[in-house]
Formats: sequence, structure tokens, C-alpha cells
Amino acid sequence: MTASPVGSPAALEDLIDRARKAGADAADAVLLDGVSVSVAWRMGALERLERAEGGDIGLRVFVGQRQGIVSSADRSSAALRDLVERAMAIARTVPEDPYCGLADPEALARELPAIDCRDPVEPSAETLTDMARAAEDAARAVPGVTNSEGAEASWSLTAVTLAGSNGFTQHYERTGCSLAASVIAGSDTDGMERDYDYTAAVFREDLRTPDDVGRVAGERAVRRLGARRPRTVKAPVVFDPRVARTLVGHLLGAINGASIARGTSFLKDRMGERVFGEGIVILEDPHRHRGLKSRPCDAEGLPTRRIALVEDGRLTTWLLDLRSARQLGLDSTGHATRGAGSAPSPGASNVMLQPGSATPSELISDIKDGFYVTELFGHGINMITGDYSRGAAGFWIENGEITDPVSECTIAGTLQEMFARLIPANDLILRYGTDSPTVRIDGLTIAGQ
Repeated sequence: MTASPVGSPAALEDLIDRARKAGADAADAVLLDGVSVSVAWRMGALERLERAEGGDIGLRVFVGQRQGIVSSADRSSAALRDLVERAMAIARTVPEDPYCGLADPEALARELPAIDCRDPVEPSAETLTDMARAAEDAARAVPGVTNSEGAEASWSLTAVTLAGSNGFTQHYERTGCSLAASVIAGSDTDGMERDYDYTAAVFREDLRTPDDVGRVAGERAVRRLGARRPRTVKAPVVFDPRVARTLVGHLLGAINGASIARGTSFLKDRMGERVFGEGIVILEDPHRHRGLKSRPCDAEGLPTRRIALVEDGRLTTWLLDLRSARQLGLDSTGHATRGAGSAPSPGASNVMLQPGSATPSELISDIKDGFYVTELFGHGINMITGDYSRGAAGFWIENGEITDPVSECTIAGTLQEMFARLIPANDLILRYGTDSPTVRIDGLTIAGQ
């Protein structure tokens, strides 16, 4: 990564010292530096090659119970002086916030775990180009594929530096590499379908092969040809892992401390209660080696830890940063995340619904009529009431077998009922940072023709 004039805790401590001298009672700062390279390859030709380098520095100051937050991409001495002046001007004029403030020094993370999230090898543009080319070639080679939206390969390195007047300083780096392919099958006269495949990892060596990504993308697109609209029925719905993980995402949104403090979550009164069925476990592991969302501490300097968010179906915790914890009269759970120009807010890392004992085939073996969902559309979810309605596509299940492709339909229910009826299969693979095995949920409404 290109060296930065303030790319160290010492530089941020100097910025904080300027803020204290300008009258701030307390302050913290964050520096985000990044390098990224991306390649797009389409129809056998290079479509895009980009490299970007940049970063932002953010400062938060406190004057009593008022806070001011500003950020800048300019790191010159004059710009940093202006950063302090602007932050102080904001803090002196905004309304008081009784819940803002830094962490107590004794609560700070002092010994951080090694999480192995920095690949020391930066792939060349030629390597990324070869990956994208191979993925698209493999996808276009699948019989029935007639067009391509292209393949993309990318690599990035992000450096995070944190410091606060409460004594916290930390610097860590993470890399990410990804490869995706999207193709079209069919024709104008007989109908066309599109599908994709995707792989991402911290270390490039952990990616699936380009041939595998391309082949799966092509096979998925071809398999969807001839899709029909299903009849309206109430039946079991089986979610493919790539869409089942969205259900875990809805849980994370519902237990976000900011939503709980505002009373805008359908789970706001369910702490300690059974939300899922017996035996269901949902883990968060921010220290997982080479995890896509691993982090050694949270954005307020507090320790992160492995925790069961749901244990034996029971909800065990909220996701809390300091502000939401103070609103609720609780302690922070170490879930603060932050950008350069924003206050901390709760967020999770490396969350996974633990697998069950049945294979996906066993999970659907007794379904006479049902729906196997591979893609979801729209955002018809009410996080206050739990009402759920989304457009979907996938395949019909008849007599325990996946059969014809279906599309142009909607699945509907409530997240309360869906969570309670959810049954996981045994095919969990950690791919995205929020992961799930195949899951089955009975009694959902499938609205078609």
C-alpha cells in the first residue's frame, strides 16, 4: 500500500491532540486507506481495467454531550487544521446527545487476536485478467449459453487506523479478492434467462477456480430456460444457500441495537425467548482466520468475541455499540462499525447459521408440492411488523424431486413464522461472511397464477 503522511496511530494522536487544544473534551479519529484493482472481461475481450488508490480521515470531537464529526480526503497540514475547526464548530452548535461518548479506558481491547486477514501477495493485472477470461470462457462453453454479461476479477487492500483520547490506538489491514461471472442462455424467440456465480476470499489462493465459477454460472442460466409461472398455493419453500443467507441478514437487522433502542424491530421484546426452533444455533465469529468480515476489535476500541446470537432457538443478545447500549441501559457488545464521516453504529461480522443433520435431498424428500428458491427480488420486508413478501425464481418441487424452473412469483409470510419453522440442512459452506446452509420453511404463500 502506498505510504500515507498520517497512516499511523501516531499521526492520528497528533490530530486528536490538536482537537483537545482547540477545546474538545474528548476526541477520536479513524483513517481508512485503500488500494483496489478490478478487471472486466466480456465476449472474449478486455472491457475494463482499473486501479484506484485513496483514503479518508475522519475526526469526531466531543464538547460536553455534543459531538461533531467531519472527514476529508485531504491530509495536508492546512486541511487537518480545517478538519479540527469544522468539527469543533459543529460540536458547539448541535443539540446535546446524552448517549454519545468514548469507551472507558479500562474497557478497551488491549491484546488483539491474530486473524490472518492480510494476503501478502498482490495479484498483477495480468493475473486478474487471466482469471476473468477463464471464468467467462468456461461459462460461454456451456451448451445453451448465448450471450454474456461478462466476468469480473478484483483485489483490494484496506488499512484501518483507529485512535482515541481515551488511550486507544490500533492499526490493522485486510485484503479481499473476488471473481464473478454472469451469462445469458436462450434466445429472443424462445426466451432468455440470466444467472451468475461468485467467489470471494481474503487470500486469492482460497478462491474457487475460474473454470468452476464460469461453469456453474453457465449451467445455472441454462437450467432456468423454459421457466413457468407457478400456481398460487401455500406450500413448503426451500431456500438455496445463496438466498438462505438473506434470512440471517434479516435477523441481524432485527437485533441491531439502534433499531431496538428506537423500538422499530419486530423482535424488540423477544430477548431470551425462543425465536427459532429447538436446536437452532446462529454463531458470530469475528476472529475467524481469513474470515471475510473478521476484525480484531470494534470501531470504538472494544473487544470482539465469538458468540452464539441464537442458542437452541433462543435470542441471546442485541448487536450493540456504545450509544445504543447506553440508550438501553446495557453494556456494549463490541459491535461498533464506522466510516470516516459517520458516527459508530452496530454491525456484525462472520455470522453463520449452523447446519442441521439432513442433506438437502433429505430435506425435500417428503415435499409433494413446493418451491426451491434460487433468486430473490425486491425488498418487501417490514422490519417493524416482520411482514415478508419478495419476488422469487427457482424450481418447482414435485414428489420430493426438483423439477421445472419457475419465475414471476412471490413468496410471502412473516419473519416470526419463518424463523420459528426454519429447518437447516447439513451443507453449510462459508463463502460470504453471512452464511447459511440450505433451509426449509413450511407454510409460506407462493403467489403465482
